[in-house]
Amino acid sequence: MNLTTQNISQQFFAINKLKSLALPLGILVLIVMMVIPLPSYLLDVFFTSNILLSLLILMVALHTFRPLDFSSFPTVLLFATILRLGLNVASTRIVLSQGHTGPEAAGKVIEAFGSFVIAGNYVVGIFVFAILIIINLVVVTKGAGRVSEVSARFTLDAMPGKQMAIDADLNAGLLTSEDAKNRREEISKEADFYGAMDGASKFVKGDAIAGILILLINIIGGLTIGLAQHDLPLSTAAENYIILSVGDGLVAQIPSLLLAISTAIIVTRISSNHDLSEQIGSQIGIKEAWLPSSAVLFLIGMIPGMPNFLFLIASVLSLLMWYYLYKNKFNEEVEGEILTHDGKPVLDQSEIDNNIDLDEISDNSQISMQLGYGLIQLVDDNNEGPLISRITGVRKQLSKELGFIVPQVRVRDDLTLDANTYRIRIGQTIVGEDKIYPNLLLAIPSDNSQTKIEGINVKDPSFKMDSTWIEKHEVSKAESLGYMVVEPEAVIATHLNQLLNKYSSELIGQDDVQSLLDNLSKTSPQLVSLTVPKIFPLNILTTVLKSLLTERIPISDLRKILEKLSTVNNKNLSPYELAEIVRPTVVGLLIQQLAPLNQALPIITFSGNLEQMILNIANQSGENGLMLEPSLIQKIVSSINNSIEKLQNENKKPVLITAPAIRKDISLMLRQHIDNVDVLSFTELPDDKKIDVVATINLDQEDTN
Repeated sequence: MNLTTQNISQQFFAINKLKSLALPLGILVLIVMMVIPLPSYLLDVFFTSNILLSLLILMVALHTFRPLDFSSFPTVLLFATILRLGLNVASTRIVLSQGHTGPEAAGKVIEAFGSFVIAGNYVVGIFVFAILIIINLVVVTKGAGRVSEVSARFTLDAMPGKQMAIDADLNAGLLTSEDAKNRREEISKEADFYGAMDGASKFVKGDAIAGILILLINIIGGLTIGLAQHDLPLSTAAENYIILSVGDGLVAQIPSLLLAISTAIIVTRISSNHDLSEQIGSQIGIKEAWLPSSAVLFLIGMIPGMPNFLFLIASVLSLLMWYYLYKNKFNEEVEGEILTHDGKPVLDQSEIDNNIDLDEISDNSQISMQLGYGLIQLVDDNNEGPLISRITGVRKQLSKELGFIVPQVRVRDDLTLDANTYRIRIGQTIVGEDKIYPNLLLAIPSDNSQTKIEGINVKDPSFKMDSTWIEKHEVSKAESLGYMVVEPEAVIATHLNQLLNKYSSELIGQDDVQSLLDNLSKTSPQLVSLTVPKIFPLNILTTVLKSLLTERIPISDLRKILEKLSTVNNKNLSPYELAEIVRPTVVGLLIQQLAPLNQALPIITFSGNLEQMILNIANQSGENGLMLEPSLIQKIVSSINNSIEKLQNENKKPVLITAPAIRKDISLMLRQHIDNVDVLSFTELPDDKKIDVVATINLDQEDTN
């Protein structure tokens, strides 16, 4: 058994070694072909292989979903061009040295191509070859080269915007660090690919020009050699050398034309989930296009003097295609109408009216999302699709950040919603609702975006920024203008991420806390057993964790939380008072999210007079809570809002620092007016953390920076 395994391993090693040597050996063979004369039968083999290689490259280009799927194309194009030029050199040597013996001197392939095209008329053969050169050089190659040049330029211009989009998705929790790294590598590969294609298109152009020169050399040189050295009659020399020259040129130009077409296909390819034939078929298969076409063909077919029969036949075929597409569309609409919101077929209308299922009036899912029928395309029949994968990424990232498993999101269609509307619920409470356009992209301006882009102007559902829904073909333009372009499913996922962060305390229950305790008991069994339920019951611990999550403090370090609770001597404290005791132990998890390790924490403080006044009011209010005048609350909220908005432009997320006695009351008051403010006490700041006082809230003025 060991010998057999060893033999297999040796065979695999040998195969991999041969694969690694195949390309260098192939290049050496091409160089040798240009120096050493080849027999005619080897030329036939190489020319046939060249045509096969060109066809394979064309088929691969047709079946790629996006240009990067064939990222090795520029290098393959170079090798194919070198192969063809090597064959041209080898065939030219035979044509000039052996052409006087007859058209079969350079092999069967060249003779067959030359005789087939010329068909006894040398002038026609030369003109046909010239037309092929014009098609290749002027039409296909020149167009592909221009597209490559423009694509390379726009790809490089759009790189900063794409990098910003990746950073935004990473910060929103839609991407992991590994996903972001892969997407950055893909953007870099895309820029390298289009840059390489810009140069590779010059190979095809140069190859076409070389084909013209080689044809002229073969004809002029062959006639000169045939007449001067071999004393052939002019007619015989012309017959031999022109057939060989045109045949040689055609054998080279047909693969060259195939590669030029492949180049054009690759550089004009738009990324899609379908191959080229499926993509084109789905886009031209719309019934609105076929009926007018049929009518126009019918009118042309009725004009006297026209080939009426052919035009009428074409009109009938177009009409049949329209009817086929219309019937398919009608069947899809009927099927959509007879489906309930759960996707179950309804056979009898009375069942809808009379039968009520318990699932229709109750939903126990903690998080649910309803989609209008226009958004169902974002979720496929297998409960997958771009939106589901985005939601899964959000849940995974949030679970790591918060310290517990975020519940699954139940996605359902809701025919009562507008077509492009989605709604997010936490339990039965609607916490978010907005409208997106699944076939468009959302362009969000940055500080560098000075030019207004045309589209549907809206407010971004997550951050309420002025944004614009644009067509997909305007992505490069928008990114070059400094806009960050976001896909529809990413817009929903970012909104969901924001809402789950805000309502994270409502997502955890006693069952979830018990699961966390069970997991911790594997490494700290004594700590868990002595704290819960001996010191504090499960419901008290759950309320403490909910209180921490309400103020965005992660509970991922449950061991520290239990250790701190186990030292509390007064068991009569409320869960909210216990949470205040636990906060300094785990608040560092929040601080490290706001400011990385080596960066100062930006903070906002109250002026001494304002803080002392609030402390006096708190002492007078007692257990009734902080009783501030509405005008004072409005001024404090306005000042903090202004400070936060100024710092957002600098990509800073400040926290408000207060005295411990009023921290909880200030936090509760501000959460009613500002969603994204964190309030810490002086005692919660780590000793080794640098701070940067970015604003001070005064009584007499809004803020002092």
